[in-house]
Amino acid sequence: MKILPLFQILVAAAIAAPVPITAPPASPAPPARAKLSVVATTPDLASLAREIGGDAVDVKALAKPTEDPHFVDAKPSHIVTLNRADVLIDGGAELELGWLPALLESARNDKIAAGSPGRISASAGVQMMEVPSTFDRAKGDVHSLGNPHFLVDPVRVKLVIAQITEHLSLVDPQSAPMFAANRKKFEAALDLKLAEWQKLLAPYKGAKIATYHKDFVYLAERFGLNIVEELEPKPGIAPSPAHLAKVIGTMKSNNVKVILVQPFQNRKTAETVARQTDATVLDMPEQPGATKNTDSYIAMMDNLVGTLAKALGGAK
Repeated sequence: MKILPLFQILVAAAIAAPVPITAPPASPAPPARAKLSVVATTPDLASLAREIGGDAVDVKALAKPTEDPHFVDAKPSHIVTLNRADVLIDGGAELELGWLPALLESARNDKIAAGSPGRISASAGVQMMEVPSTFDRAKGDVHSLGNPHFLVDPVRVKLVIAQITEHLSLVDPQSAPMFAANRKKFEAALDLKLAEWQKLLAPYKGAKIATYHKDFVYLAERFGLNIVEELEPKPGIAPSPAHLAKVIGTMKSNNVKVILVQPFQNRKTAETVARQTDATVLDMPEQPGATKNTDSYIAMMDNLVGTLAKALGGAK
């Protein structure tokens, strides 16, 4: 018997042994796309941005839901937020004139400068009410471009979401089809709710109401209501006893039974007037999140319309 050298034995064994099959190394997963950082000045604009942006955006609002959008408490953290933003949505029409320009100057972010794709002014293209023929600060906090509280009109909101869709698509073209689909879906939902809201308030068309500030003129126009008095003698000016006496007289003569106020307005003043006129003070926040179960724009409008219809029905 022939004895093979050890080397040959080892080579023969290596050849005969099965070759283990190993999977090729996995290719690294593509990095997750970073979401667009969208900053809105107010919660209602933030809600609309979430509806259109969906999973492609991370949205923050600078103002709190219970904060007067005219007088937001500007903070150093707001500067950091604006500095890191890809997109900024403001109300425009001088709504944030008293606090936003200084923050933007400190933030130094060209992405959200006026005229850039990342800057959306919601009032652009919106037909404004109460545009003054002359500008006089003696008349109170009057906005030279018109009344900026137009987001309580669902029809005008359609123009706003069209702008948001257009600008987000410019900043993130890859997500443009999703933005367009989200817009279509939200508009359909808004149309259904608008028909519901109009039906709910139809029995009270022409009803006379009072408000604390000039912040419900678009709501009144859309649903056929008549604002006969504001508790403020001029926008942003606290009412005097003489003015309140006039308001009470007008409300009595017109049989006005509801007064609309927002969280940051003087409810005690409204209650004083209500006691003299047998009226009801309605808490009517125009910002999502200001009250329970109003975290979206549609939920907020549901709350406004439902509260108003219930009060007007009781008064009737």
